[in-house]
Parts: sequence; structure tokens; C-alpha cells
Amino acid sequence: MVQPMCGICGIVDFSVKNGVTPDLLKTMIKTLKHRGPDYQDTWIQGPVGLAHARLSIIDLSATGRQPMISSDGRFVIVINGEIYNYIEIRKKLELLGARFRGYSDTEVFLEAYSRWKDKSLLCLNGIFSFAIWDTVEKELIIARDRFGVKPLYYARLKNGLIFGSEIKAILASQRIKPEINVKALHEFSYFGVALGSNTMFSGIHKLEPGHCLRIGSEQEHVEAFWELSPGQIVKDDLEDATEKVRFLLEQAVKRQLVGDVPIGIFLSGGVDSSCLTAFAVKNYNGKIRTYTVEFDFQINDSELATARRVADYFGTEHHEIFIAGDNISRILERLIYHHDEPFSDAANIPLYLLCKELNGDPRVVLQGDGGDEVFAGYRRYTLLSQSKLWEALSLIKFLVSPVVFKSQTARRLRRLLDAFYQNELGLRMALLLTTDTLQSSFVDLISVNWRQKLLKSDPFSRYHCMAKRFSNCDEVQKMLLTDIKILLPDIFLEKVDKSTMAFGIESRVPFLDNDLTDYVFRLPTPMKIQRRRKKYILKRALRGIVPDDILSRPKTGFMVPYGSWLRGPLSKYSREVIMDACSGPEAVLNGKKVSRYLLDHQNGSTQQNGFILWKALNFALWQQHYIDH
Repeated sequence: MVQPMCGICGIVDFSVKNGVTPDLLKTMIKTLKHRGPDYQDTWIQGPVGLAHARLSIIDLSATGRQPMISSDGRFVIVINGEIYNYIEIRKKLELLGARFRGYSDTEVFLEAYSRWKDKSLLCLNGIFSFAIWDTVEKELIIARDRFGVKPLYYARLKNGLIFGSEIKAILASQRIKPEINVKALHEFSYFGVALGSNTMFSGIHKLEPGHCLRIGSEQEHVEAFWELSPGQIVKDDLEDATEKVRFLLEQAVKRQLVGDVPIGIFLSGGVDSSCLTAFAVKNYNGKIRTYTVEFDFQINDSELATARRVADYFGTEHHEIFIAGDNISRILERLIYHHDEPFSDAANIPLYLLCKELNGDPRVVLQGDGGDEVFAGYRRYTLLSQSKLWEALSLIKFLVSPVVFKSQTARRLRRLLDAFYQNELGLRMALLLTTDTLQSSFVDLISVNWRQKLLKSDPFSRYHCMAKRFSNCDEVQKMLLTDIKILLPDIFLEKVDKSTMAFGIESRVPFLDNDLTDYVFRLPTPMKIQRRRKKYILKRALRGIVPDDILSRPKTGFMVPYGSWLRGPLSKYSREVIMDACSGPEAVLNGKKVSRYLLDHQNGSTQQNGFILWKALNFALWQQHYIDH
């Protein structure tokens, strides 16, 4: 029986003689109650305290509760996530003589760790973040899953460590003073989020995906227990590879259908969600629920008709939900609370509203996150497959008057040309991932004092690092692997976790299954992109399973009209909030520049500043709530 999603937090402080207090742990875990509303508990011994908030889905008995102590009494664990292959691991352990009290995957993993220590992490096919206290070695171990599906934050103390599923649990301890991280602010200026191990709080870090941190009274060590690597290219021909992908996809969905509650799928009618629906219906013992939503503020075509056709085709219990985006300012404030950081991907708004409408029913959903990054579903991958052509075209920008690039489409072209003009691949990949440019970004709104601080750091350093790490790959593979290391954990999976867990909904992502990704990463680029056709092998594997018209349907992203909101219902509100962040001698934002940007945007004289102002609003709200509070 799989352990449910939840929230975890804790502290180890070797300098405190009297140990960690129950009141401190209760204060911290209370901030995570939305992640685990059903049950909260704590465990304290000497310098360490662990806390767990539980969202019950399976195994409601006391044997599944956490913090959990190993059978030999040496290890204590709190874990957030699911181990999908725990039954296989359990059988191996039973052959070695292990005996279990209950049926949770937590107990299985704890027994595996007791026997195999860090090697046990390589056995796990699942999504997780956890903390284990070793009562013999007197050390704390925290770790996060391969792709960063489940979050984990930490901050170093003078002689210890504090951690949590969300930053708010760390701040609740009052051991960390909330201050702005300058490097993260520079990254936010271009990407709308902090990258890698950075957060917007100085001294608070994200544990990177696939990493483990170990801390004792005398030493601390952080290392990767799993590294993302394409490995040796597979020798399978196209037919064999297609069959293998189809098999691994179905197995990935099948192993993630475990649960004693109804399982739902967020169905858009696109390839990824239709794929999940097809295999889920085939392998689920019950009626799969599918959910499609339409918002009154969406500006692209409705997905209702397409999704309804897919639902009818597979015979799901289909639900269509209509949601009005009323009181956007209040929604933004709640999202700042749940993210704990300024988060500028406005797609979190529709997902948050959908989860709010469902309000924990169903408690489990499958989502298609990872499908585009694993199988090459974005336009930039096709562009990179023709990089020599685009490098040549990039010279056009010097021959054409800037006036030509006035329209929105022309400006997008100029941005692509700017990116392909860069010889350094890290910078090229970074510029393909941001709507801002080297000439125009959120940095323009930063005050002189803060800009001087910002310019001491490189906002693109993480992309430079990935370009070096994957230097032996072709450009498409480099971009795919870089997206999996940056775009997925820092933006998309962050968005999904915070929006779903805000309402106690567990999200599962079959496209990031270990066995599936281990194989697909080693497929050559022509199997993923062929004659500019994206997701070539995925669509080939789904022929005869998903309707052809769905497989041939153009990809459509969900567009949120934040630019129009800033001119309309958010106009007065955004001006007040952003200008408030411009006051005082230590203000981060430059009031005169912000005022000019707001006026130009209101008058419609510029089109490119919408996202810059959207970032300014999110930053100002965050600063107001966490820094100036």
C-alpha cells in the first residue's frame, strides 16, 4: 500500500544543549497542513526533530504513520512521495529475511535503507523527498528524487540544518532571517524564477534533484546519488524502438494507478494527456475520471470539444468544469503564499483554480508533465535541429532596420535570431527559454544600487554549466537534457506541486518514470524529431491507440492574458503594489522607470513589457509579504 503525498520538515541542531522543542516542530508542521490535512505527528531525540503531515490515500492504519522507526530502531524517517516499485523491493527484502509490520512503501524503503544505505536510492522508481536520522552515527540524511518532482528546501544553521517541503516551514522556525538573494534575483529577472539550488531567500536552498545531503556534528556533505546522462545511444531500429516505447509507456502508467481512491486525469485533448488516458483506461480496475476545464479569461481556443471526443472514445467518467477568474489579485496573493517565492509562470493560475474547484476530489491525478521534455515536443528542438540555417539567418538582424521588428511576431523572430547569433551554447539555450532579451528585461526596473549588486553574478551560469556537462551531445539532446535539469524542476514541476498540494491533491507524472526515461534518453535525435515533426517516436508508438486526429493536432499552450489584466482589472492594484516596492532608500525597484513602464503599457504604446511588469508585480507581492512584513 503506497504512502500518500504529504509535507515534511525538521531540524537538527548540534549546538542546542536541551535539544529541539515540541513547540518548534508543531509551529513548523502547522504551516504544511494543506499538504497533509489528515494527520500530523512529530518525533524528537536529542539534537534532532522530525515532523510529518499526512494526506491519507492508502493504508490508513497506524503502521503507515510517520515519523517511522526502522525495525532495528536505528533509523527514523519522514518521507513525501511514492515508491511505485516498492512491491518488487519488498519481495527482495523478504527473501533476505525481512519482516514487515504493515503495507506502506515507507516501511519497505526504510528497511531497504537499513540494509543497503545510499545504494537503496538507486533502487527507487518513484517521486520523493525524505529525511532520515541515523541514531547510531548521529547524522541526518535528506534526499530528493531524480527529476525533482517533490520539493525539498533547507537552510544551514551555525551547527546544524533545518529543512521542509516548503520554505514557509523553515521561516516559521524563526531561525532564518528573510533576506533577498541577489543571484536569485538576477536569475528571476530573465526566467521569472530562481534556478538550481537558489531560492529568492538568502541562506535558503533547494536540494537539487537526484541529490543527497548528509550532516553530522563534525561534517556536512552534498552529492548526487544519480546523474542525468544520455548514456550510450541504443542500437534498436525504429520498429523495435517504437515497440519498446509503447511497452514502457504502458508500464509507467500501470504502476502509477495504485490507490484506494478514484484516480483522475487532467485531460486537455493533447497527445500527452490522451496517451495517459488510453493506458489508464486499459489498466485501471474501475472508471477513470477525466477533467477538462474552460476559463472565462483564456484567449486560445477551447479544449472542451477535443477533450470530450477523447473521453468518449475511451469511455471515461468525464467532467467539464467552467471557472471564472474573478478577483485575480486575491489569487495572486494566495499563489505567493503557496510558492513562498515570486513565481512568474502565469499558467499556475488556471491550474490553481482547477485544483481549488476540485478541492481534493479526486485526491490523485495523472498529468502529462515531462512528455515534451522527454520526447521533444517544443518548437525550439526543431529549430536547434536546423541550427546551421538559423545561425546564418541570425545575421539578418544587422541588415534590417529595428523598425521592422515592431509587430509581436517580428519581435519573436528577432528574439530567435538574437539567440542563434550567440556562439556560446549555454547562452543560446538560455535566451531560447526567456521572453526577455539581453537588451530588455526586468533588470531595467532595478534600482542603481541593487543593479550593481546584480551585475556581480551571471544569471545564465546554470545554462553554461549544462552546456559543458552535456558537451558530447548534439544540440537537440543538449537542450532536452538542459530542460530536464532546469525547466522541469524549477518551473513546471514547481508549478504542479504547489498548485495541487495547496488543495491536498496528489499529482503523478508517468512520463518521468525511471525505466521509460532511461530508455528514451538514449534514443538518437532523429527518432524524436524527424523532418521537423516533433515527438516523432511517441506519436508513432501511439498509432492505433490514440485517435489519429489527436496525434496530428498542433500543439497549443494555455495562454493567460496577464498583459490585458495589467491594463484592466489589475491596473490600479498592480500600480499600487509595484510602486510600493519602489519606496525607501533601499528600494529594489526604480520608481521612475516602473512608472514609465506602467504608463506605456497602459497606453498600449509597447507590447513587449507585459511579462516584465508581470514579474515586477509578483516580485513586489513577495517582497511585501516576506521581506517587508
